[in-house]
Amino acid sequence: MRKIVWTFGIIAGIISGGIFFLDIPEPGETMDFEDGKIWGYVSMIVALSTIFFAVWQYRKTTSSNSVGFKKSFLIGFYITLIASAFYIVGWEIYFNLYASDFGDQYVAFQQEQLEAQGKTSDEIETILGPQRETMEMYSENFFFRAGLTFLEIFPVGLIVSLLVATIFGVFMRPKAQVDVR
Repeated sequence: MRKIVWTFGIIAGIISGGIFFLDIPEPGETMDFEDGKIWGYVSMIVALSTIFFAVWQYRKTTSSNSVGFKKSFLIGFYITLIASAFYIVGWEIYFNLYASDFGDQYVAFQQEQLEAQGKTSDEIETILGPQRETMEMYSENFFFRAGLTFLEIFPVGLIVSLLVATIFGVFMRPKAQVDVR
């Protein structure tokens, strides 16, 4: 199981942590937060779909050709942890090389969204004041940034792990063979 988890965890990690480098902004170019959010979650789901293939591979290597809910979930959980670590490292490299002004750009994006909704300047400031403080901490504190980055991918991995565990643990269990003599 260990080899399967590491193999598929590294594959998931390379996909999820490498997606950042497919769209490196030119100097002075702002990030695309609308499409970035969509591509980010799509890449997470694609990366974490390796959980299904890992459990499938594990199932083929067991003598009973089956795997229960608990084992399937654990395989997915471990792959999620490995992929999350790669995702954090990938974001940290990208952040430090290309997106050190991420917080400022994100607050500016939110301000544009609020203005488009017709919010007054007082309402916008009430909403964005705490956000500016959070983004300042995000920019300056590695552990805070790593924690938030972890919270982007880890819940997705847990959901995928639960789905895969349900598929293999409930729906793909071999039928009991009945000896009728």
